[in-house]
Amino acid sequence: MADEQEKKDAKKPAAKKPPTRKAAEKKRAATKAQAKKPAEKAATKKEAVKQPAPSAKKEARKPAPIVVRASSRYVRVAPRKARLIADQVRGLHIDKARALLEFSPRGAAQDIRKLMESAAANAENNHDLVADEMRIAEITVDEGPTLKRYRPRAQGRATPIHKRTSHIAVALSPEEDF
Repeated sequence: MADEQEKKDAKKPAAKKPPTRKAAEKKRAATKAQAKKPAEKAATKKEAVKQPAPSAKKEARKPAPIVVRASSRYVRVAPRKARLIADQVRGLHIDKARALLEFSPRGAAQDIRKLMESAAANAENNHDLVADEMRIAEITVDEGPTLKRYRPRAQGRATPIHKRTSHIAVALSPEEDF
């Protein structure tokens, strides 16, 4: 019986002891050293095999379309009212937009007309383009900060008045690019 017990014990693997701190450090150092070696070899291979120099010819690229921009911030007009005018002139030739804005009864039309003229002047002076050959490629009206005021009312009450502002941006592009 004792012989059989000894045989079973011999077949079982011995219980593993937890590694000591020194053994764990040695194992980590060995794995780090192995990890560095292939990287060093790869670096030397890259140095030995140099890439051919890129050819002098570059792909023919289309020039980016010229877009002339102008923006006006903190304009004292409600964005909702200014968007009505912006939607009317978006995509129009600059001469048609001028005529529409000149005779529009809305107050925001004058602010947008001034901004459009500023963008046209930018096209002439900064980009050497002819302003009369431009189209309104993009026009956006974003909301600016709201001025909050109060109006006195009956029986000592006060009601809020919100004076809204807008940030308006115009982008013009040459007619053939549009």
